[in-house]
Amino acid sequence: MEQLTVTLPGGERVPRFGLGTWRMGERARDRAAEIAALRLGIDLGARLIDTAEMYGEGGAEEVIREAVGTRRDELFIVSKVYPHNASRQGVVAACERSLGRLGTDRIDLYLLHWRGAHPLAETVAAFERLRAAGKVRHWGVSNLDTDDMQELARVAGGAACATNQVLYNLARRGPEWDLLPWQRARGITTMAYSPLDQARMLGSRALATVARRHGASPAQVALAWLLRLPDVITIPKATNVAHVRDNFAALDLRLDDTDLAALEKAYPAPDRKRPLEML
Repeated sequence: MEQLTVTLPGGERVPRFGLGTWRMGERARDRAAEIAALRLGIDLGARLIDTAEMYGEGGAEEVIREAVGTRRDELFIVSKVYPHNASRQGVVAACERSLGRLGTDRIDLYLLHWRGAHPLAETVAAFERLRAAGKVRHWGVSNLDTDDMQELARVAGGAACATNQVLYNLARRGPEWDLLPWQRARGITTMAYSPLDQARMLGSRALATVARRHGASPAQVALAWLLRLPDVITIPKATNVAHVRDNFAALDLRLDDTDLAALEKAYPAPDRKRPLEML
């Protein structure tokens, strides 16, 4: 697998193609397939796995622990804290629970899942405490719009934010209006979740046309559209091995100007500010 990387604000290079785990760990009958999918992804070369304490109420983190086994040191693991746990003490306690479920002594990137009632200053202070203790290597946020990011930057320690994970894909390009440029100017990496829009876009005629031109699948085209962006981390989820292999093939797909023009016509860039969307 071609190893695509992005540089975090602190200078560390991390993978910009990874494995998502939303909705994993929810049903015991799916556990074996989920573990197999993650193991295949790692075997194919994926080195970033994204999860959250919300996913399966910790179940996804436990699936990751079983899938990873002894390969923890090869991987960059991302997890997230619930907003209601994002107080100065609550973040620390939540992190300890996630560490236990993941079976690791550190989380490589720990995110605030979305903004809640606790002040950003408290959350940042807790993140910095965890970072000083070596429990968290980097921290960031998720689902924060531009005004929230501007507020975060004014908080003591807020400049250490490494990434903002948002809903961003070919069909949901709202972040391009002001959020992505603001983050790009400050070296803050964007993580794109639901890059296939939960498969809703895969029946698109435009995607199918581009896919036929390359002998690819619509999913590969949608992923390649994001993978062409050097400062965006893309984290598709797949729970069966066929989808894992299909997603990985996107790494070898290069879209040309004709492809991009066709996709732009079908999915135009935003012409005004739109509220940040969430799933």
